[in-house]
Amino acid sequence: MQHEFSIVVDRSRYQYAPTPWERESWRASALDWVAEQLAVRGLRASGELRVRLRPWSVLMRVPVEGRDVVWFKANPPASAFEGPLTAALARWVPEHVLRPLAVDAGRAWILLPDGGELFRDVLARKPVEPRTWEELLGRYASLQRALSPHAREIERLGVPATRTADLPEVFDELLAGSAALPPEARERLELLRPRLADWCAELASLGVEDTLDHADLHDGQLFHPAPDRFTFFDWGDAVVSHPFCSLRVPAEKARARYGAQVVPRLLDAYLEPWTDAGHTPADLRRAAHLAWRLSVLGRAASWGRTFPDASGTGPGSEHSSASLLEIFNDPPF
Repeated sequence: MQHEFSIVVDRSRYQYAPTPWERESWRASALDWVAEQLAVRGLRASGELRVRLRPWSVLMRVPVEGRDVVWFKANPPASAFEGPLTAALARWVPEHVLRPLAVDAGRAWILLPDGGELFRDVLARKPVEPRTWEELLGRYASLQRALSPHAREIERLGVPATRTADLPEVFDELLAGSAALPPEARERLELLRPRLADWCAELASLGVEDTLDHADLHDGQLFHPAPDRFTFFDWGDAVVSHPFCSLRVPAEKARARYGAQVVPRLLDAYLEPWTDAGHTPADLRRAAHLAWRLSVLGRAASWGRTFPDASGTGPGSEHSSASLLEIFNDPPF
């Protein structure tokens, strides 16, 4: 397979970040695996292979004769669960996700079909009304609700747990592990600890079950191939936590595009699928308000997993510290 491709490599700003792609043996094995998986399906790769190298993944766009491209992804140890998780999601919520063509759990490799046009590309190509964001958030909430009974199974796949009741301990670990925090910022966070514990206890008491949180659901992490279709993918940052922690990233993206007035509409659309579970609208809004703040803990922990650094002063710690400080930002509703 190596000889059938011209290969274009994109490193973006991560010119010197190490990835397994630099190892010839790994590169040859990955390319051979893709060829084998395609051959099983009577397919053959040809053309220009595009490789995107990032510290958190190796992503290859593989053209296939006579059909759409396929995508190979290799995850680092911190997100090695993504392949098995994607396969499980295809069984549990097939209408919302991609069904992988192949998964090698031991090597953290996954081969995926093309999902169509990215929502980000749709936004760049034509005007998109806020109601489209409302539709996608409603469907994503339905996905989360459907996955609530599978939360323990998701954890057994290796997906990190930042459960609502455990968030104070997550906060303590983040604070202890970040030497990048300035002293005054650390003091502010330490003083916040009792209030944070109260927030977590209140959020848990409102009765919305922990489930899968994508944790980075922006417009580049979902496909919108048709007006009535949304497909969610890229689960490498996922955690098991309070579902409403998912709202912050897409709502902030939409707010930047349409203005602050769009947030209440998105909130209502996201919360609607939860109303038939016996929760009052007031309780759901309060839970969303609390989860908006607390969502930064999962994001901060994700940076630490992606860029592990024992010194607590590397890029992962810097990003984690910046995320942690966002807990002081008031929710926009």
